Amino acid sequence: MPGIDFDRLRAEVSMQQVLQLLGFEPKRCRGDQWYGHCPLSDCPPRRRLCFSVNVALGRYYCHRCHSHGHQIDLWAAATGLELHPAAVHLCAALRREVPWIQRW
Repeated sequence: MPGIDFDRLRAEVSMQQVLQLLGFEPKRCRGDQWYGHCPLSDCPPRRRLCFSVNVALGRYYCHRCHSHGHQIDLWAAATGLELHPAAVHLCAALRREVPWIQRW
């Protein structure tokens, strides 16, 4: 199975695109820092805002379930897939070509 150029994929797919696919709606914004309820199904909903995402850096953290990472990590956590299949699935959801690494 060919590899995926994850650096290129992170550069081409924004955190906002992933959040939109997950139906995330920020409840509070402070510049590039957004706060809201965790979009992951494993995280029990509460009244407090536990999910923090920096859309400029493409990083997130949930203070309740302790999930964290970049946009591909978030998609993997939301879909329950490993990183490689999650990246392929994300590209399909966004109707993009997968940035394969071809070795010779």
